[in-house]
Amino acid sequence: MTTKKRRRNGLHPGGSYWMMYILPALAVYIFFMAYPMLDSIRLSLYNSNVVPREFVGLQNYIDLFTDKTHSTRFWGAFKNTWVFFFFHMAFQNVLGMLFAVILTNRTMRGKRFYHTIVFLPCTFAVTVTGYLFRMILSPVLSGPAFKSVGLDCLVYHWLGDEKTALAIVSLVSVWQWVGIPAMMFFAALQNVSEDVLEAAEIEGCNSWQAFWYIKYPLILPVVGMIAILTFVNNFNAFDIVYAMEGPTGPPNYATDLIGTLFYRVGVVGVNVTPPEPGIGAAISTSTFFMLLLGVIPTLKVTQTKE
Repeated sequence: MTTKKRRRNGLHPGGSYWMMYILPALAVYIFFMAYPMLDSIRLSLYNSNVVPREFVGLQNYIDLFTDKTHSTRFWGAFKNTWVFFFFHMAFQNVLGMLFAVILTNRTMRGKRFYHTIVFLPCTFAVTVTGYLFRMILSPVLSGPAFKSVGLDCLVYHWLGDEKTALAIVSLVSVWQWVGIPAMMFFAALQNVSEDVLEAAEIEGCNSWQAFWYIKYPLILPVVGMIAILTFVNNFNAFDIVYAMEGPTGPPNYATDLIGTLFYRVGVVGVNVTPPEPGIGAAISTSTFFMLLLGVIPTLKVTQTKE
């Protein structure tokens, strides 16, 4: 009798009781993610600078891509965001993979210590990291210290030069967040069967061959997921640029990203009087569809069947 009651209540394999466990997370996602995103799309169709709001259709998008001021700033920020993403893919994820391979070496000692060293920057507040490196790179504040130890070559206006500012900000971000992909790669490599690796070693595979032909194909779904997370996070990056250079993306918009452009145009109205929420919503909506164009093909390529 008890078994029958449990089955009627769904407490058997295949029942629907599991939905109760995801409802809280689903509610949070809808309230804080899905609803704001849909409302942003709605807002992009209105002129929010008049009361009541005026429906303008696609005019905000037309202004964003055709108005000289808006389009210049948008495509400049778009290009800078891709450069920012390239630095993270080329340095952060590659270094993360390298650290993970080293930390999974069976003969290595002190793994926990090195785990801590690699992951420690991730625990720092972004504003603290930004202002700390801003002081380190300042020729006024740190110049005398560098000169006293013979490092005159480091005394330079790194954050004031259009040619170096974005690269420096990107590398600081790489330094802070390299621990995330390193730990994810480490966890994926830990799941590679030791039997497969021992068989490869018996067959005469060296360390590089074992990694490239065995480990890497097995962790490819994780590689793809990390690439997607890097892509999405970089296209939403804001805090490190704000901490090191401010919301206007100096010098001369050289460090302006999509995130700082959205903040400047749609929220606070820096260099735009007053703020233009409709244009800001058009920026965020356009970015969302750009993310889809990048994420979907990556998922198809990397999320292979086991």
